Amino acid sequence: MDRILTTHAGSLPRPPALVELLSRQARGDQVDTDELAALATDAVDTIVARQVEVGIDIVNDGEQARESFFTYLQHRLSGFSHGIEEVERTWRDVEDFPGFAAARRSRMANSASVNLARPPVATGEVAYVDPTALDTELARFAAATAGHPTVDRFMTAPSPGIVVTGMANRHYESDAAYLDAIGAAIGVEYRRIVDAGMILQIDAPDLAMERHASFADRPLDDFLGFASDVIATINREIADLPPERIRLHVCWGNYGGPHVHDVALSELLPVLYDAQVSGLLVSGANPRHEHEFRVFTEQPLPVGWTLATGVIDTTTNYVEHPEVVADRIERVVHAVGTPARVLACTDCGFDTSAGFGAVAHDVVWAKLAALRDGADLATTRLHG
Repeated sequence: MDRILTTHAGSLPRPPALVELLSRQARGDQVDTDELAALATDAVDTIVARQVEVGIDIVNDGEQARESFFTYLQHRLSGFSHGIEEVERTWRDVEDFPGFAAARRSRMANSASVNLARPPVATGEVAYVDPTALDTELARFAAATAGHPTVDRFMTAPSPGIVVTGMANRHYESDAAYLDAIGAAIGVEYRRIVDAGMILQIDAPDLAMERHASFADRPLDDFLGFASDVIATINREIADLPPERIRLHVCWGNYGGPHVHDVALSELLPVLYDAQVSGLLVSGANPRHEHEFRVFTEQPLPVGWTLATGVIDTTTNYVEHPEVVADRIERVVHAVGTPARVLACTDCGFDTSAGFGAVAHDVVWAKLAALRDGADLATTRLHG
């Protein structure tokens, strides 16, 4: 390509009526499935058109029909019970700052959005029950993009690692057995997404975030061993799929917190580079990780890989100036070595659980427009 392409990390704001239904469904309440489907269809049509309007090249459905980027699986997999116990997720950096922690808990408690403080728990054998919901998503997205000028389309599915850490095991005799079962189940989604002609984006915040969550009090090697096991599980499930249609999204948690215990990207890349994919999507706009573009000079991307670099922060209502976006893109291009292997992206999703985004809906679109403008500016500077 002779220009910097733009994409994003997946989740985009959902309309209030859809958030309400998804929140009720996430709690285990009965909802009108026809109403939910109709709202989701309208939302996807709108979200695709908005992405095209602001100049996003590689678009998705905004995860509009999902309650969150990973707990939606409770409705597609067997073996999960809803809300049977409080499984509080803690982050070491949050707990180190009690004032921030209290404010964060208050916001979550008073929010009408999908709350992941009491996630589903595995209490039986996990298996993929019925792909109908996924097939509906894929068909809905394909219909919404028909006639729109897009470079490509992607669909997200979670890493098995974020499921085993976020949806606790109360059935399997070992974490390894649980990981294997989750991997085999999610593999159904991986294959159907690629077979439908979409780029598969595997959302794997676990491959960075769990260092300061589940592994906060354990040696770094223990965490890296976990990450290696997750990558091996993913590789098993995508072994027969074309790597050029798969990208891996890794982040340190999509929240505006201290992040003082985040593991360095340089520690992660040797493990991440074992993934049988062709693209890496990683944060690069937030104040804790913006400097890490340099690591790609020291640890070059594998042959054939592209880097979707975060140049827009999804946790602040500041709208990045296009000059700032362009500067970030150019730094990454110089580190990687060529603009042909770099895409401009957001750090993470804007609405990773329905209604819980930190950025106002209208600001989201201003930020995505700045992404396009910055990419155009960087293209001019890099290509002349």
